[in-house]
Amino acid sequence: MGSPLLATVRLSLYLLFTLALMPAQWLAVRFSRRLATAIPLFYHRVCLVILGMRVERHGERSAAHPTLFVINHCSYLDIAVLGSLIGGSFIAKAEVAAWPLFGWLARLQRTVFVNRQRRTDTTGQRDEIARRLEEGDNLILFPEGTSSDGNRVLPFKTALFSVAERRVAGEPLTIQPVTIAYVRLDGIPLGHGLRPFYAWYGDMDLGRHLWQLAGLGDCTVSVEFHAPVTIDDFGSRKALAAHCRQMIVEGMDRTLAGRWPAKAGDVPKPESPGDADHAAAA
Repeated sequence: MGSPLLATVRLSLYLLFTLALMPAQWLAVRFSRRLATAIPLFYHRVCLVILGMRVERHGERSAAHPTLFVINHCSYLDIAVLGSLIGGSFIAKAEVAAWPLFGWLARLQRTVFVNRQRRTDTTGQRDEIARRLEEGDNLILFPEGTSSDGNRVLPFKTALFSVAERRVAGEPLTIQPVTIAYVRLDGIPLGHGLRPFYAWYGDMDLGRHLWQLAGLGDCTVSVEFHAPVTIDDFGSRKALAAHCRQMIVEGMDRTLAGRWPAKAGDVPKPESPGDADHAAAA
């Protein structure tokens, strides 16, 4: 399924564009916070065009800095989709740092790597997260701990919500649940069986999956921003996690049922210079 020619063209353009921008981002991370935010936003938006991805945005993104965005996880494509909308850094498992190419990109996007093994000393990781929040950096968390098949939301790992207990300048951290769903292929709704062409999970081979995906038509992705909350609204991270998951599940059910009106041509709005000054690199 899919066109080998289209896959070759798309992946060649993606690789060339990525390699061309990597040195610029490397310099930006070291010398210009504004550019370190602006370049990834631009990069992800162009990558979505190259890969034939269209984003429909619903709801309003939190304007607070910092904000912890809590999002369900379907695919490696989530990085590009969310990176095109949010000026922020991802919280990712430590193994990602060792991945060829994608590990380098994650480092250039100032990803916070965390080791989820219980016996590991996480003091340094907690300190890094605290420092980034104090600097006003937005963080993006996938609380399922892994990716799903795109048709459901997996249980949340409440331990990952420990970052939500942080207070910045004495104020509770703003948390915004977000739902992402892959909904249409060339304008035709993706059914339960076709959604895994975009979702990447289990023991799927990354290279083979990416090659097949790149040869498909244009895909529409829905991203819904739910109302922001804080841990003070719930009293515990478990209650906060339960609320965030419920909002995301409701958003997923609504989206997959086709209850969102089509918004053809919905293009992410560029962040204002003020946002770029305070946001972290995507």
